[in-house]
This record gives sequence, C-alpha cells and structure tokens, in this order.
Amino acid sequence: MAAPPSGDAPAVDRSRDAERTKAEILAVAAHEFADKGYDGARVDEIAAKTSTTKRMIYYYFGGKEQLFIEVLERSYAVIRSIERDLDVEHLDPIDALRSLAELTFDHHESHPDFVRLVSIENIHRAEHIAHSTELAGLANPALDVLTRILDRGRAAGYFRDDVDALDVHMAISAFCVFRIANRHTFNAIFGRDMLDPARREHHRRMVGDLLVSYLTSR
Repeated sequence: MAAPPSGDAPAVDRSRDAERTKAEILAVAAHEFADKGYDGARVDEIAAKTSTTKRMIYYYFGGKEQLFIEVLERSYAVIRSIERDLDVEHLDPIDALRSLAELTFDHHESHPDFVRLVSIENIHRAEHIAHSTELAGLANPALDVLTRILDRGRAAGYFRDDVDALDVHMAISAFCVFRIANRHTFNAIFGRDMLDPARREHHRRMVGDLLVSYLTSR
C-alpha cells in the first residue's frame, strides 16, 4: 500500500498528539477528582501534572464540569466494555452469573478511583452525569449481558422469575462497591480490612454464592 502524501502527515500527527494529550488529561483528572472531590480538584493543578496548560484543558473540554463529565464517561466505559466483551454464552447460566459477578469484583478492586468517582457524583446527586451525552449507553452493556444470562437460567428452570437484570446488577454493585468505598470506616469500626488478601478469594466466591442462592430460591 502506498504511503500517504507527505502533506497529510502533519495533520495526522497533530490529531494523534491531541488524542494523547486528552487521554493524559483525563487520566490525571480522574485521580484528582477521585482524591479531592469535584469541589476540591483544581484545573490548574491538573494542568501542572500533565504536559499541557490550563488554557489547553479549557480548549479541549470547555471547563471543569465537562472535564468531570468526560472523566465519569470514560470510567464507566471501561467497565461496560469489559462486561460487553465477557464471553458467557458457552457457560451454564449459574457459572455465567458467577463470572459476571467476579468480573465486577475484580474491576472495582483494581479501579478504586472509579468507585470514589461514583461516590462523589452521588454526593452531587448525579447533577453532572445527568448532562452526559453518553449517559444512555452507559447502562446497556451490563443489563444486556445479565438479561441474556437470566433468560437462559429461567428457560433451564434454575432462576426465579420475579427478579430482573437491574435487580441483579444492583446486588452485584452493592457488594463490590461497598467493599471498596467503605473499607476504611469498616476497618475502623470492626477491625477488619475488607481488602485483606487473605480474605479476597472468600469474598470473591461469596458474591457469587449470594446471587446464586437468591436466584435459585423459590
């Protein structure tokens, strides 16, 4: 294949540089917002920790609120992409349900900033994410996968029929988010670190056990 005309190279390079810069800003901003909250994070501090300027951040994102919205969108997109790509169609519905719950468990443990960002946005009553142009697509992958699993489980006679995908998604999130978001207060009150490696596999199995026990009860 012939190489593109040399005159196109600068435009392509500029586009790639812009995408790299935006990705760097979003990565740094995610940590700043997660660490300091929406009100505490400062655009000038985000700029100081990247290879760009405050002026360029405003150029790319329009302002602090839009930057925060895009951070949230990007954070949700990661877990939704993983859920969408999870290959569970060949699994027994019970094993498929466990796989999805364990995937969420692993993701939230390895992405604590995501949990903090969601907690912060709930403090703000979802006022920022409500303005997201990507909001409608943020829920579909998780619910689509769960719906297919539940439908197959009911057809096989395993699962009760009075629970929908959103109920199950809530139950998985409740366990996995609580374990990360409440780690410090739980440890202070009860003296147990929920992220203790010695208990990790116990908790990872536990979330699946809880779901399966409930969904197979009559």
